[in-house]
Amino acid sequence: MSDRLDQPRAPRGFRVRVPTLDTEAFGSFAEKFARFMGTPHFLVWMTVAVIVWLALNLIGLFGLRWDPYPFILLNLFFSTQASYAAPLILLAQNRQADRDRVSVEEDRRRATAQKADTEYLAREIAGLRMALGDVATRDFVRSELTRLVMELDDAAKRRYEKPRSSKAGKRER
Repeated sequence: MSDRLDQPRAPRGFRVRVPTLDTEAFGSFAEKFARFMGTPHFLVWMTVAVIVWLALNLIGLFGLRWDPYPFILLNLFFSTQASYAAPLILLAQNRQADRDRVSVEEDRRRATAQKADTEYLAREIAGLRMALGDVATRDFVRSELTRLVMELDDAAKRRYEKPRSSKAGKRER
């Protein structure tokens, strides 16, 4: 067996099993944790815990002084908390950014569909306006009917007046 770097090694008999995590559940936990750390309740409880810690270690009630003045253990706890809090907050922010990206893509898709619908309706309205340009409107029909009624009245008057005037002309002769 050669130790070539361009080929993978043959599998060995002993394997270490790494536990698998449900990424969705862990992400949900990270979001809840980040949401809690951003509340006044967290700040109040953290302040109370620090005050109690300092009081017990300065006064030494019941002989309890496990972390004397430079409070190195308290600093260690703060550092540990910060080292876990920062990645959890970043994970929560990444998940929110992913949700925002999906929401923006959905909004963009919806806006594109609405734009296409609006353009289609605008073309339909323009087509209807062009078609209505050739259709007689109510006012046009009314004016034409009024004109026809007037012409018929004039024609009836002329017909009625013609026979009388011709009878009157025959009498005079």
